[in-house]
Amino acid sequence: MKTTTSRTLQIIQRFNRAFVQHDGSLLDGLIAEDCVMESVEPAPDGTRYIGRDACLEFWQKLANNRDGAFADEDIVAIDDRAIIRWRYRFGPGLSQSVRGVNVMRVRDGLIMEALGYVKSGDASVATAVRSATTSSDA
Repeated sequence: MKTTTSRTLQIIQRFNRAFVQHDGSLLDGLIAEDCVMESVEPAPDGTRYIGRDACLEFWQKLANNRDGAFADEDIVAIDDRAIIRWRYRFGPGLSQSVRGVNVMRVRDGLIMEALGYVKSGDASVATAVRSATTSSDA
């Protein structure tokens, strides 16, 4: 189990680094073909993405977008599961922020599930995430 936990942590740290460094290319080779992801918006259930291509496209757009900035608060891995607690800054001068968490699962060295949750009832958060992920820059 210690080896699995260590490998899971390495994968999730690389995944997270893509968002912190605005480098969507770090996500290449990390996503399973049958990956399922639920984004943080729209509330209350988010949007469900199925398959490597759909998840990768969403994440690369979000990672590459410089209108917002992610910072991790904590990353924990246990066996094939991981949790990333993060803060996302957005808006003019990155003056607004929201905290959230991703619950992740890894299989055979690839991310197969990612469920995103956010502490917000603020529509501006949904607008910022939607704007970041619908841009044509990938």
